[in-house]
Amino acid sequence: MVGHILRSADFQAVLATAPRSRSAHFSAHHVATCPSVPRKPVKKALVHELSTGDAPSCPPLVDDLPKPAPNGQWLGLVVPKRHAKRSVTRNLLKRQMRHVMQAQASSLAPGLWVLRLKAPFDRKQFTSPASDPLRSAAHDELALLLQRAAIRR
Repeated sequence: MVGHILRSADFQAVLATAPRSRSAHFSAHHVATCPSVPRKPVKKALVHELSTGDAPSCPPLVDDLPKPAPNGQWLGLVVPKRHAKRSVTRNLLKRQMRHVMQAQASSLAPGLWVLRLKAPFDRKQFTSPASDPLRSAAHDELALLLQRAAIRR
């Protein structure tokens, strides 16, 4: 099971690095770290009724910690509308990205992974937004992309 990257700061940190692997339509970025813990806004002083009101030694709340992924991998997906205009196509590509990442998770290094669609698929070649040829082309290209990323491990 692969966790999900949720915070924009984590996306920015991963996308600031050079791609670990590239293909005609996708790129894979990787940073060997865990997701960041969100900073809580500073609370106003509580009424002094509680002895633990603003105790500075308290650890972060359990709900605020990133959920650990069993294999130490977290995945973020970037599928911009400018490269996949129809939501059907964006959803198909995201499903393929998740599926290939799950299938190849054991061969990939732990850390934060971001898969990004960087070029549109040709609409003349793939006329239907959710066609089987588009699904298989995206799957094959993503599998090759992550195999190359695993070699650089």
